[in-house]
Amino acid sequence: MMEATTEMEEQDIGLLYPSRSGSCTGSTETIASRLPSRQPSPTESHVLIHGIGSFQDPSNPLKSPSLSNVQDTHFGLRLVGQKTVTRSRTLPHLAKSDTALHLSSELAGFEFERDRTLRMSQWVLAFAIVNFDLDVGPVVCGIHPPLYLAPAEKENIAFSSFPDSLQFEQGSEVHSFRIQDLGASHKHIVLDHGNNRPDSIDGYLYGYSHFSQRRDNTSKRGYQQTSLVLLSHLQYPALFTTLIMKLGPLFLTHGVPMLETACHNIANWCSPSPGLTTELGFLGSVFHVELPINADIQQLTETASFHEKFDPTLHLLSSIAPLDPPPISIFEASLSHLWSIWECLMLCEPILVFGSSPAVTSQAVWWLRDLLRPIPLANDFRPYFTIHDKDHALLVNKLPPRSGLILGVTNPFFQKSCAHWPHVLSVGLKASPRRQGNVTIMAGPPPGWCTRTHRRYISKDCQLLTAIEKACHASVQHRIQASLDLRRHLSSRTNTMLVPLNRYLNTLIPSPTERTTVSGCRRLKPFSTVDFFSSLKANGSPLPFKSATKRREFYERWLKTPAFGLWLTQQEEVVHRTLQDKWAG
Repeated sequence: MMEATTEMEEQDIGLLYPSRSGSCTGSTETIASRLPSRQPSPTESHVLIHGIGSFQDPSNPLKSPSLSNVQDTHFGLRLVGQKTVTRSRTLPHLAKSDTALHLSSELAGFEFERDRTLRMSQWVLAFAIVNFDLDVGPVVCGIHPPLYLAPAEKENIAFSSFPDSLQFEQGSEVHSFRIQDLGASHKHIVLDHGNNRPDSIDGYLYGYSHFSQRRDNTSKRGYQQTSLVLLSHLQYPALFTTLIMKLGPLFLTHGVPMLETACHNIANWCSPSPGLTTELGFLGSVFHVELPINADIQQLTETASFHEKFDPTLHLLSSIAPLDPPPISIFEASLSHLWSIWECLMLCEPILVFGSSPAVTSQAVWWLRDLLRPIPLANDFRPYFTIHDKDHALLVNKLPPRSGLILGVTNPFFQKSCAHWPHVLSVGLKASPRRQGNVTIMAGPPPGWCTRTHRRYISKDCQLLTAIEKACHASVQHRIQASLDLRRHLSSRTNTMLVPLNRYLNTLIPSPTERTTVSGCRRLKPFSTVDFFSSLKANGSPLPFKSATKRREFYERWLKTPAFGLWLTQQEEVVHRTLQDKWAG
């Protein structure tokens, strides 16, 4: 047994890849000089968003890698009213066996001016192309536009862009990951075209990967495996997942000219200012996008600024988790426990998220991360994490897991190495007799929620739970709407949890008299735990706690979390800035 574990650690990649037998609209620039094709007719159109498992062999239907045992998740969200121009019939097509040759020759001619690189980097730093090497595994073989990456970053991107478990022989999947940004430690390195690498926002790089596997008789392994990765400093999973889902299949078919066109499209976009609502042109499509005010402000469908009712098939709230497949489908086995999971998130409890594919874990982790808003992020989260990650020894060891860490994994190795973690969420469908023939057998814990230490403080909404469970067996549109309803409910609980604290903080704001008579009294008075609990006892909380004792225990625990410290600091800064402005006025 020990030998098997060691082999899994050292040769994980071999275990998991099958053998041979197994308004500010950017114009959609065409770069006509590089594309030997006619101009497309305005009447040509196609579906904007294909399902996550959309690139597949018709003779071998692919179940969605995001939810491998759901039969109908290879649907696409048809964007009604959004006409798109396709170049699928006008661009040169690449033969599978010629892809490497075309790639190496065309990349050399990929030119991008410095000013356009800077404009593009406001949204997307670069695209990385990752291929599988028989000797070393996944390898970054191209980065465009040119962007310096440390060797450790390249290796992280390469392994994170590939799934370490596959549910298909031919097909594709889209997932995302978060890795340490090492750019600050390489400031002395200058890019060939004279630009230093842009500064990180939060110390991390975000990758949005389109992985594909196709049969290739010219390969010794019998397969061609490639990932196209969008790299950014921005936490825009809904937007960037949509972009890479559109670009990935086109890049596989047409090669570098399509990648070059995508880069020029992005460089034409206006700057991503906070709260911006705009239309973004990309490869013949127009995306209606709203950006968040900042990373800690949640985007809500009720307050979206699209000047019409939010429609998930037409509009993109860039910072939310992707809605394809509907989130309630991936959480189906744990729906009744989502109120406990929400409490663990609020209390900065570490959670291991286990799934059958990177697509499903990354979507689940982004969904959980979104529920923390508007509380500042005080913990690390990894939508997809592998044993090859450079932070593996730091985050996964025999010590108690870091406070608030959310780790999305697919490798069964983590079930043993994280056996001491207090909470494990295994995402997927609820087992039932009628699904026995369709359930994908996967290593790791069965779908569901397992906790060793948590006992729920707050009552769940049984009426909503019943409606959500019923929606799991309804149409795609009903599941999407139910997912949005569930998100709205849990997000409202996050804001409601803060009501007693905001009420108490209002008593700490200096009065007009104090601001003028007490020197320098233009900031919050010191927070007193004793006074806060006196206020809580007198005024209560809007949340449906099971008892007054449970209510006090919950807030006692939250006041000890790193999230509370960050939140209080944020409130102090807001009050201080407001009082300073009033004083100056």
